[in-house]
Amino acid sequence: MATAQLTASSISVRNFPSFEGLRPSTVTFSLVAPLKQGRSFRGLVVKAATTVAPKYTTLKPLGDRVLVKIKTAEEKTVGGILLPSSAQTKPQGGEVVAVGEGKTMGKNKVDISVKTGAQIVYSKYAGTEVEFNGSNHLILKEDDIVGILETDDVKDMKPLNDRVLIKVAEAEEKTAGGLLLTEASKEKPSIGTVVAVGPGPLDEEGKRKALPISPGNTVLYSKYAGNDFKGADGSEYIALRASDVMAVLS
Repeated sequence: MATAQLTASSISVRNFPSFEGLRPSTVTFSLVAPLKQGRSFRGLVVKAATTVAPKYTTLKPLGDRVLVKIKTAEEKTVGGILLPSSAQTKPQGGEVVAVGEGKTMGKNKVDISVKTGAQIVYSKYAGTEVEFNGSNHLILKEDDIVGILETDDVKDMKPLNDRVLIKVAEAEEKTAGGLLLTEASKEKPSIGTVVAVGPGPLDEEGKRKALPISPGNTVLYSKYAGNDFKGADGSEYIALRASDVMAVLS
């Protein structure tokens, strides 16, 4: 059977999973695929970001939305080794540069809880990416913000709304029978210790409802929920919604 070659020289894809706890970024790769004769394509381009023309100098989010300047990917290791683009850590955080006016719930006006200049972490697949003033930005809802980074270490993150920050328990090194486990065979734990909790979700009248979880609790959580992070000391952390916590262990 005769075949034709389709070459997409520039295919950009967002939302690749992040294993370093940082935000997914745009990845560009080439694809060559055989097609039946008679079909022809000039090219296939998928763009992740909307470019705002230079004539627009301000961008004001509306409602409960927030404009975030995305943190750039690390180009070098701590030791100064230059990283190829495929190995660079993908950002999942940034700086708040503008906020909306908030929203109305019941009879109450609820303001945005983050301020401009705050360093935040947001959900992996949140928001709409925008290229503005020569930099990559993200417009997202306040509820998509996981927490505020008060230091460079994730263990000091302040969760927002109904989010909970958990320090993940270390994986078992041996089986019950005493066999030593390799890294590949260790099961990812879904148990950890609560480090910090958010102020709770808003009810229909805009009032906070306290979470039934407290710092220091050992909890069992849903295996595939939340956002993974690595602390400065190499410890694993996860930030997830309180509804993804299934039980408190004692």
